[in-house]
Amino acid sequence: MALSAFDDKSRLPQDGDLASTLGSTFVFWNELKRLIASRFTPLSIEWGFTSEKTGWGLRLKREKRTILYMTPCKGYFMASFALGEKAVKAAHESDLPVSVLGVIDSAKKYAEGRGVRLEVRSAEDVRNVEKLAVIKMAN
Repeated sequence: MALSAFDDKSRLPQDGDLASTLGSTFVFWNELKRLIASRFTPLSIEWGFTSEKTGWGLRLKREKRTILYMTPCKGYFMASFALGEKAVKAAHESDLPVSVLGVIDSAKKYAEGRGVRLEVRSAEDVRNVEKLAVIKMAN
């Protein structure tokens, strides 16, 4: 089973598919995209199918730098980041909740940074992801 709810490489997810899969969190999906677009311009939004293991995901980028990935799941979505150590330090100096900092601290380290995945199920989650995106792009 893929991380994404959409695992058919031949079929790009459409808004109707997202709405039915995300359910009540579809509004948060759109809100997060809007917030990121308002903060980081120019913004490109691209669907990508990385592998059978991950399935379809949305990549939000400013120029060549990826801000975050959004992966649709059944009833919620994941927001993923690669955070460098300067961004991790800045996150700890911010007002992010302890629960988010715990996810950051336990994230696996890669050459490009820590692979952080946060579940988005509420408006508070959207705010936390937006704060983390701002921290990432400033560092």
